[in-house]
Amino acid sequence: MDKNPHPAVQLLNPPGLYDPSGNGYSHVARLAPNVRLVYTAGQGGEDADSQLSPDFAEQVRQAFANLQMALAAADAQIKDVAKLTVLIVDHSQERLHILGAEVARVWGALPAPACTLIPVPRLALDAMLFEVEAVAAVAD
Repeated sequence: MDKNPHPAVQLLNPPGLYDPSGNGYSHVARLAPNVRLVYTAGQGGEDADSQLSPDFAEQVRQAFANLQMALAAADAQIKDVAKLTVLIVDHSQERLHILGAEVARVWGALPAPACTLIPVPRLALDAMLFEVEAVAAVAD
């Protein structure tokens, strides 16, 4: 049930709920006492020059790279993330698999954080296909 070695966040998949690991998330994130919360704005797939690839998978990879840079600015890391909110334009099973593969790549052996995926008709920019925001918990 609790496989996360990080003391600030305990990620849980309680008995009686299906195993969400194949879809790249955990059901529950419980925070330890005395943690500092870090909230990121939604990170899209723009590179440093504000360019967006037309490829969904490339946008997902870049958005998670951007998320890691945003977290680092607040002295947080990907292992500190308790909750993600993901927005996907034209959501499909194929796009869910791309997201799951990227979460598996980014989190590696760690359990994935709690996550809510919201299909949307569009995002802030016309060419934007993906956005991810995070809440992280850092032990003080």
